[in-house]
Amino acid sequence: MEKQISNFIRALRSADVRVSTGEALDAARTLAMIGYDDRSLMKDSLGCVLAKSESEKSVHDRLFDLYFSSAPTSASASGAASESDASSDEAPADAAERLSALTEAGNEQALASAVERAAEAAGLNDIRFSTQVAYFAQSMLRAMGGEALQARLLEALQGRTPDADAEAQRLIDVRRALTKATRERAERGFEIFGAAETERFRDDVAATKRLSAIEASDMARMKHLVAKVAKKLAVKHSRRRKRTQRGMLDVRRTMRANAGFDGVPFNVVWRQKKKDRPKILVICDVSGSVAAYVRFLLLLLFSMKEAIPDLSAFAFSYRLKCVDDILETYEFDAAIKKILREIGLGSTSYGQAFSDFKMDHENKIDRRTTIIILGDGRSNYGDPRLDLFRDFAGRAKRIIWLNPEGRALWGTGDSVIPCYEPFCAQMSHVATLKDLERAVDEVLTAYD
Repeated sequence: MEKQISNFIRALRSADVRVSTGEALDAARTLAMIGYDDRSLMKDSLGCVLAKSESEKSVHDRLFDLYFSSAPTSASASGAASESDASSDEAPADAAERLSALTEAGNEQALASAVERAAEAAGLNDIRFSTQVAYFAQSMLRAMGGEALQARLLEALQGRTPDADAEAQRLIDVRRALTKATRERAERGFEIFGAAETERFRDDVAATKRLSAIEASDMARMKHLVAKVAKKLAVKHSRRRKRTQRGMLDVRRTMRANAGFDGVPFNVVWRQKKKDRPKILVICDVSGSVAAYVRFLLLLLFSMKEAIPDLSAFAFSYRLKCVDDILETYEFDAAIKKILREIGLGSTSYGQAFSDFKMDHENKIDRRTTIIILGDGRSNYGDPRLDLFRDFAGRAKRIIWLNPEGRALWGTGDSVIPCYEPFCAQMSHVATLKDLERAVDEVLTAYD
């Protein structure tokens, strides 16, 4: 049973439930105290020890019900060892009778124990993908003596007598019952150990897929991924700021503050460097070529509103408009549709957009401001207004430009990206969610 608990903890970890070594030891001590007889008590006790949030409690309860739904007790498991350990020299007739007995009515526990033993022999805990279910089911059937059963079935089929035909039909029914049992156990093993791994694999594929190629069927997964990325970045940078809040010991000020205590440092003074709170202005080109990227950048940034309370968004194709009210008033998908419908039409002009920003919003720029521009820099051969852009760069903390186009296309045709690049602290190619995560991480790092 210690191995059973270790495997259960492994299943929790594969499902992104954080279980430390100390918590695993606590779980073992808990079970040593309460025993294994009361499954409800086991579930509640392990939930208290291993789950640290509502979401983790939900995952724990689901995996507990799956993992322990038919896990044999120690006694039945040892009995199953003798039942399922088919020796290599076992006669086909003996194997057929042994397996037939397992499928008879009233022997459900013996069958479950034999299947569990076969699952361990086949290494079912190593299953990772749903495509492996059939393989592991067959491996379990072989571990139980399925090949000997198949040999006996072939013998019966070759008899060509009524008794032989009846025996063959009986063995076919036995094989069908065993195949069903091993298949169900393999599927349950996948749900326990492989489903989370498969989801992570799918998440990794989605996170490295070009955002312009994201389909409607992928949107639910992408929103979930963006939420995870936003939470990770928010936690990372809040912790980093907390670590820097104390600073280095200021010896002189500490001695001065404790002069009345004979120099005993009751009041410790730390030398601190003032850290700016993030202030971000994001300017997005929402013309057709860039619209798919805008959706995910805004979703990521506004999912971090608690970590970046001073955040404003602007959108343009020809004329620039602040879209904070739209994003705060409407549900996100509806807000994006409204922005694209109202602002995304028209001939793209970066010069006109920067002129509008200068007239209506320049006062929002100060030394704390990071300006993030998302766009391909294609301005239909209009005036790029480098004079305004240079002024923005001089007033702001830094300008970060995120370009969905590959570097090989920068400066080709009507692209004026090379003209803007000298005034940007960083100009990056972004094509995937991973790229957006890295870019936002670097922006926030500048404030830590």
